[in-house]
Amino acid sequence: MNEDDKLGFAHLIEKELNSNDKILKPDFNQKTGRELLAFYLQSKFKQVIAYDSKAEIPIFRDIKYDFIQKFSRRLIQNPQKRIMIGITGESASGKSTICNQIRNVILKFNMPVTILTADNYFNDISDLIAKYGSFDALRDNGYDVDSPDSFQLDVLTEDLEKISKGEDIYSPEYLINGTGISVPKAKFVPSNKVIVVEGMATMYGKNKDIYDVKLYVETDLDIRHDRFINRACTERNQDLENAKKHWEYILGAGEKYVKPYRSEADIILNGDSDLDYFSQVLEYIHTITNNFEG
Repeated sequence: MNEDDKLGFAHLIEKELNSNDKILKPDFNQKTGRELLAFYLQSKFKQVIAYDSKAEIPIFRDIKYDFIQKFSRRLIQNPQKRIMIGITGESASGKSTICNQIRNVILKFNMPVTILTADNYFNDISDLIAKYGSFDALRDNGYDVDSPDSFQLDVLTEDLEKISKGEDIYSPEYLINGTGISVPKAKFVPSNKVIVVEGMATMYGKNKDIYDVKLYVETDLDIRHDRFINRACTERNQDLENAKKHWEYILGAGEKYVKPYRSEADIILNGDSDLDYFSQVLEYIHTITNNFEG
């Protein structure tokens, strides 16, 4: 990352905090107060986008033209509702990394945040793995692991609806030990004010309609390839030949099942952006939305 980019947002944060030109804190219980906040957010967020566009590696690759207005209107109309953020993208694009960075920044400011991983909603395929001997053999015999049919989408949809309304849930847990076992209702997931859902199945089916913010993480192919092979060999104990074979599978699956949701996204994020820079962008957004007088 260009050092000027990093220093730039740090400078903007300091300038914002020390500014004498602050607006009075609106009464968010009143519609007029929320409308003032929405107008303020729109103008400030446009400044963020303009500043980021000048960075050496911008974090924002694209933003839907009406997103800021729609999100602001949603805050005005239903301020009590959980803020649902969906993150998707092809394999090894950096979804989990960006999700964790968002979580870390939100926690830094003592804001309650929930992370829900859609990968835990894989179907239980333990019988199939027992039949074919291994996950790789199952894949080689035509099992389409990234297909929407390979996920418990009805369960995911039900859980998303509950958690968006303030209900705590217990999600499944898919074991990544090669057994293909999915344990139902295994992980406690609290319903906090901000809920971030990540994974390739995040927007499958009707689920895409539940999010207030839809993010698509996009990364150059060579970077994704290197990440995927390294992760497969070092973290998942795959041999190189199987890792390469599975890479060829996910390329086709991503093109078929995940990439179509790029057009649904409100924001396209650069999965190769510097994480420190990304954190500063998030911190600046937090600062401008919480830095009022009175």
